[in-house]
Amino acid sequence: MRALFVGGAVDNSELDFDAGQPPRHYPPDTGSGTERYRLHHVGLRDGSAVYAVYAAPDWADTEVERVADERGYARRFQAEPELQA
Repeated sequence: MRALFVGGAVDNSELDFDAGQPPRHYPPDTGSGTERYRLHHVGLRDGSAVYAVYAAPDWADTEVERVADERGYARRFQAEPELQA
């Protein structure tokens, strides 16, 4: 699975995750209790997660969606985005 970052210090960065459920926040444990990135949505193909979009915590959902759409993540991975509550 590919982690994709929107906003913040690592905007437009990517990294690989082992397959499975992506963590709710990235990094999962900062030690300070303050999240750096929150999971915004997961791209699913045939029921499996192929990418996860993480956003800076101060970014609005509409802005994250706009940037993800502009960057074509769903098209690139041939997946359907599913928002994470």
